[in-house]
Amino acid sequence: MGFLQGKTAIVTGAGRALLSDGRCGSIGYGIATAYAKEGANLVITGRNVKKLEDAKEELERLYGIKVLAVAADVSAGADNEAVVADVVKQTIDTFGRIDVLINVAQASASGVTIADHTTDQFNLAMYSGLYATFYYMQACYPYLKETQGSVINFASGAGLFGNYGQCAYAAAKEGIRGLSRVAATEWGKDGINVNVICPIAWTAQLENFEKAYPEAFKANVHMPPMGHYGDPETEIGRVCVQLANPDFKYLTGETLTLEGGMGLRP
Repeated sequence: MGFLQGKTAIVTGAGRALLSDGRCGSIGYGIATAYAKEGANLVITGRNVKKLEDAKEELERLYGIKVLAVAADVSAGADNEAVVADVVKQTIDTFGRIDVLINVAQASASGVTIADHTTDQFNLAMYSGLYATFYYMQACYPYLKETQGSVINFASGAGLFGNYGQCAYAAAKEGIRGLSRVAATEWGKDGINVNVICPIAWTAQLENFEKAYPEAFKANVHMPPMGHYGDPETEIGRVCVQLANPDFKYLTGETLTLEGGMGLRP
């Protein structure tokens, strides 16, 4: 029995994606797998219904947990508060509680320079990442306060280091870092743990980025010193499991960086 037995985690952007060699190619799905192995029931969201259904089937079959898959797309022009409120309502109706919120979902037009970026491309990154994180945190807050739960948000080295061709993505991720620090300050008194992870993992999205924008890929993506990229489940997923452990609380406001095989650097 895992220590997350009976707890409920929401993981956004958790559809099942595979690399060209068949391995797990999604950070969100890798996290969901790590949580499933600890017995947590899951709410997974994303834009691709087929990927969500595939994730639900595999997680329930392999780990004997219950998974609620909800198609949800936070985007410009949508009633995004209603979209997120529906996810949270279905979560409470199904499981009665929220213990962990993990904001992974992010879309962007990486590889496009500032001069060439369109407003629609900028909005894609800001809504799917920053706004989605804000709406989910706001909607989940009352329930996380009840459980003294955890929020785990995802930022990126793109914002930390100013990656070429990733202006909107970097802006969204830096916004998420700032939002997370404020939440850590405001919600610490409620017993809610808030952390940020800036990972580098070999994912299907990164694999596609290399194919579509090889020059931008070479400029931005560098092999970590340990010689491998972070594994979505066994490294990034396990970090997220540890951050939900009630016996392990990082100091409020800390930012965690996971660089494949290097571990945590507070």
